[in-house]
Amino acid sequence: MAASLSRRQFLATAAALPALAQQHTANGPKTRLLPVVAVHIEQFPKIGYNELGGFLHTMGVEACVLSLQPGGHIPPERADWELMRAVEAMTGMGVDVPALATTATSPANPMVQIIFGVGRQMGIPIFMPGEWKYSATGSIDARLPEIQRELNTLAAYAGQTGMAVAVHNALTGSFGSALWDTQTLIRMMDPRTVGYDFDIGYATAHGGSEAAALALRMALPRLKMVSARDCFWSKDAAGWKLSECPLGEGMVDWTRFFASLAQARFTGPIVLYVNYQPKEELAAIRKDLEFLRKQVAAAYSAG
Repeated sequence: MAASLSRRQFLATAAALPALAQQHTANGPKTRLLPVVAVHIEQFPKIGYNELGGFLHTMGVEACVLSLQPGGHIPPERADWELMRAVEAMTGMGVDVPALATTATSPANPMVQIIFGVGRQMGIPIFMPGEWKYSATGSIDARLPEIQRELNTLAAYAGQTGMAVAVHNALTGSFGSALWDTQTLIRMMDPRTVGYDFDIGYATAHGGSEAAALALRMALPRLKMVSARDCFWSKDAAGWKLSECPLGEGMVDWTRFFASLAQARFTGPIVLYVNYQPKEELAAIRKDLEFLRKQVAAAYSAG
């Protein structure tokens, strides 16, 4: 009954999007033969979305993930208008929006329903939910059915809107960090509506290069997008800790990773995350973007 109610709520919300939305052509992102290297809007907290499209265009950035979350660029209380305008601000400057993100996971959350509604109107292919947390002491077996119910409803929304849910393999303590839990829940679901946002940095941190390569093999048939970050383990008096770093300076075997993407003919978005707090953030973003572009060019030309 709860899932049925959520679907009715969703359809009512999507139908109630502003009349402005009806004036747009839902072309969606460009069709590409190569993966597009994208950034996340939250990498630029000081630049409003109205200016960000032009700024990214001057940087040579071709795509951007927009997010709807408290404290972000788009106030939740005005999300039904602002998210649509943010998409327009990007696409109007030639910057694709291949995915919309949120920190929420519940299908009943109004932000989730707005994202699916805007995604349907604008032809945006990917929905990125937040993280489902595991309790530090609770039963994982008891938590998984709760996550399953929410994923089932999100998948139904995705099917109704032409989108796909991309589940991230986040840090330890969250659903998906090990990938086996995600695979367990989605293996019988339509691969067109549910798949992976594969984070090669976190996958390598969890199990090393060989385990990351195996995890990628499992994810590839349902791979919707890639999160690009690099990291390394270090030890101090407090114990082992994971630190993020510029791409190519950590544990990730980038050559092997991109060779696998090219062999699978993956053409989805590759989203850069720069969370290592560089002194010159903009210079670091430019450097990492260029690193990813070179990896794509080398791997896909070889294939």
